[in-house]
Amino acid sequence: MGTRAGGRRTGPKCIAIIGPFASGKTTLLEAILARTGAIPRQSPVSSGNTVSDHSPEARAHAMSVEATFATTDFMGEQITFVDCPGSIEFAFEAEPVLAACDLAVVVAEADEKKIPALQLIMRKLDDLAIPRILFLNKVDKAITGVRDTLKMLQPASSVPLLLRQIPVRKDGVVIGSIDLALERAYIYREYAESQVADIANDDKARELEARFSMLETLADHDDHLMEQLLEEIEPPKDAVFDDLSADLRAGAVTPVLIGTAEKGNGVLRLLKAIRHDAPDVEATRKRLGAPDGQTVVQVMKTIHTAHGGKLSVSRVLSGQLADAAELFLSNGDTAKVSGIYKMLGKDQTKLTSAKAGDTVALGKLDDVKTGQTLSSAKGGIRPLVTLEPPQPVFAFALRPKERKDEVKMSAAIQRLAEEDPSLSLRHNQDSAETVLSGHGEMHLRVVRERLEGKNQIPIEGHAPAVPYRETIRKPVQQRGRHKKQSGGHGQFGDVVIEIKPLPRGSGFQFSDTITGGVVPKTYIQSVETGIRDYLKTGPLGFPVVDVAVNLSDGSYHAVDSSDMAFQMAAKLAMKEGMTACSPVLLEPVMKVEIVTPSDATSKIIALIPQRRGQILGYDARPDWPGWDVVEATMPQAEIGDLIIELRSATAGVASYKAAFDHMAELTGRLADEAMNANGKAA
Repeated sequence: MGTRAGGRRTGPKCIAIIGPFASGKTTLLEAILARTGAIPRQSPVSSGNTVSDHSPEARAHAMSVEATFATTDFMGEQITFVDCPGSIEFAFEAEPVLAACDLAVVVAEADEKKIPALQLIMRKLDDLAIPRILFLNKVDKAITGVRDTLKMLQPASSVPLLLRQIPVRKDGVVIGSIDLALERAYIYREYAESQVADIANDDKARELEARFSMLETLADHDDHLMEQLLEEIEPPKDAVFDDLSADLRAGAVTPVLIGTAEKGNGVLRLLKAIRHDAPDVEATRKRLGAPDGQTVVQVMKTIHTAHGGKLSVSRVLSGQLADAAELFLSNGDTAKVSGIYKMLGKDQTKLTSAKAGDTVALGKLDDVKTGQTLSSAKGGIRPLVTLEPPQPVFAFALRPKERKDEVKMSAAIQRLAEEDPSLSLRHNQDSAETVLSGHGEMHLRVVRERLEGKNQIPIEGHAPAVPYRETIRKPVQQRGRHKKQSGGHGQFGDVVIEIKPLPRGSGFQFSDTITGGVVPKTYIQSVETGIRDYLKTGPLGFPVVDVAVNLSDGSYHAVDSSDMAFQMAAKLAMKEGMTACSPVLLEPVMKVEIVTPSDATSKIIALIPQRRGQILGYDARPDWPGWDVVEATMPQAEIGDLIIELRSATAGVASYKAAFDHMAELTGRLADEAMNANGKAA
């Protein structure tokens, strides 16, 4: 391989700020906005006045619950930063954002407990082929040395973590940094630009050693640099910067910069690295496979504002976009832009147009969804991004406290689902419940708070009903006769049925062995209809399954028999016969696949039996160093809040998938509780 020339990129950029929960992402964005003059001063997160985390829910819980966009200017170039939530419960917010970004700034700290969360983020960036810089935050509080910290963090990254700065210490306190590419020291000043200084004699040996290590890593991708190092020739600084930039864009390395966002330290060097080294929109357009020669817009997030209506925050990947422009979706539908806005948190500034690279909010694209691709080409183009939300892991059934709010609630949930495509809403026919599903208890708590706060709809919520069933253990023959005389034509139906159990999973089977026309063929279907109607609620109060019923005998009246009479006779026979069949409750049992960091596997294995689960086995997670997959079966009734315990045992990173496996008999106290909860005692 030869030397790869770099060169500074120009034009508007879009940069994601991402990292584990509480690593300092929102604080870093605030420091960036203050340093670039977008806001007058940097506010601490605790003040409740930050540009990001501006929603009442974010401030109430002191955590990011949605992606926040903020556009600023640095050294004559426009950069939009996107603060992405760190909690795994809100991680899907980053999916449509990352795809259209040029670069990700991964905020991390010297905390071993957060390595699995960092690994989840790095894997997502790998999957999307997003170049990244790692900003090692809170260096003023770190006990571990920077190079030891990188050794600790390296397992989370599939590519080398390349240290670009080392700290300058005085009396054990970090007071600045040395840039290994520039070979220059910077002494921190709180909330201000660092002061350039000569490298102290005590630090020169450390600097030379760290710089050589950086150059060795770069030389893995540059034969000429490798020759220079072998011949002990000092490479030109321009060539070093070119290699740093080229390797970053190629995803061959992850440069590491250091600082303390809370004090604004290290922010300027980060901004300069972004300005010089981050890819531009052209690289992002090529990565996504967007066509050239037309306007292409990728929708990153949907926001429903209180007064301005719906906004579709979007990246212009190519072309020009004017207000009132007509765009096309991939299905050929059209969307007309009504307003173009620059974003700074919750505030918008109206623009007349947008160009390639700009990240803007587009007004009133009512039929456009997050993740969709818009184009100026008639008929649209193929979608550039495919969103696949992970399987929900937490759910609750909800209803408005007042029935008059049902329509209002339905519309509000629809808007929330537009803003957060990872939400899932379904109507359970058996329990007549509206069930909302998401990615954790906090995720759905925020949804409920938005329904009650932003939308003014008081909500009642509870755990969704478990779809219990019932079946029988022994066969019974039963006669059912419906006879009624009330003047004029009466009602008469008479049947003899044989009820018997079937193997698990067989469902319901109906047959008849009628001979001699004792029950006319006209009414056999009526008998089956009556039986099926009864099976909707058996003697224990739940739908009946795995039962066969045979119509073997009966009688009819030429005048008084009717369809309804035979339905009623069949129901009577079932009602009397089923209680004698030793009915038993069945509960659904799920097959569960839990992914967990390996150091927590023993905790996960221990909690499974506590939830009446059976461990099927566990193994290393393929291609995920330091992770395991635990397989088990577990009753659905025990899975409702499983994710809370899993996350508690794994610093918030474990998750699971569940699929129906089989029905199993449930007896004793648990069966009694299920029936009592359903309003039907055994």
